[in-house]
Amino acid sequence: MEPVTHFLTGACLGRAGLNRKSALATATVTLAAEAPDIDVLGRFKGPIFGFAHHRGFTHSFLGLFLVSGAVVGLMYLFWRLRGRKTNNPNLPPKWGLLFLFAYLAGLTHILLDFTNNYGVRPFWPFSEKWYSWDIVFIFEPVLWIVLALGLLLPLLFSLVNQEIGARRKGPQGRLAATLALLSMVALWGVRDYEHSRAVNALDARLYRGADPVRASAYPYWWNPFHWHGVIETQDFYATMPVDSLSPEVDPEGTMQIRYKPEETPASRAAKNSYLGRAYLDWAKYPLTEIEPEAAGLTGGSGYIVRFEDLRYAYPELSGRGTLSATVELDGNLNVVSETWGSRGR
Repeated sequence: MEPVTHFLTGACLGRAGLNRKSALATATVTLAAEAPDIDVLGRFKGPIFGFAHHRGFTHSFLGLFLVSGAVVGLMYLFWRLRGRKTNNPNLPPKWGLLFLFAYLAGLTHILLDFTNNYGVRPFWPFSEKWYSWDIVFIFEPVLWIVLALGLLLPLLFSLVNQEIGARRKGPQGRLAATLALLSMVALWGVRDYEHSRAVNALDARLYRGADPVRASAYPYWWNPFHWHGVIETQDFYATMPVDSLSPEVDPEGTMQIRYKPEETPASRAAKNSYLGRAYLDWAKYPLTEIEPEAAGLTGGSGYIVRFEDLRYAYPELSGRGTLSATVELDGNLNVVSETWGSRGR
């Protein structure tokens, strides 16, 4: 998910009761809930390196120990710079507990990223396998609203109480934050149910007389009942919209067929490149397209091999090359250049 959802989830987690156990709890879990995305710094070494290592070490159960320790260390430094002061002198920071809270917040980050179709590798380094639930788009406005209300409503009530002179002891907002987190879980339940209906509808049909080998449905952010369907048969892939409310599939009117290309020396060379290996490790429905290239700087003909994952072949994104990759080969099938999206190595 994008950073806003992670930060809001962490803040609600702190307000739901962790802030009653230790000073600095809300600040710690809010920061820790987004901290795994520190791996974006890998992009400074190049977009391909950043892609290959994104949602890897810092998004794993093992890597969270280091990430959580770094967050708590940063909070300790902040506490020392403030002269060891906290908002509540009667509630000191409990550093061991804060580490556990930070790890818990990191787990929410992995869980949220797992809900969308990009996926995570939580068992790194023991396994590089990607896992994804495919039920929520990478940004979900409903989650923003629910989580934001869980934080803002108690603030509004607190202002009203100040106006009428009422006072309450202890941190405020526990009930609202808890309800916001429960609402998020409820939303996942609804999206999972609709997702299952969409996948079952796709799996129950024939496509140009061929049985599906596997079927998947990927979410849109503006309509919880509208899905991007992807089918694999023995000879081709097919993409089409799916309505999970009905559920309905109209393969004849909107289906797009992409035939599986034959394996060639050029495609094998591209797949064995650094970018090719990383891309195929991550992609669920990879498709390669080979374009012969005229004589170039090397003086001989070569090939341009494009990689695409049909998970992201949304009709609305047609022609944008979303999350695609390109490997350029010379006439001897040596790698000349590698490009992730519109940017090179």
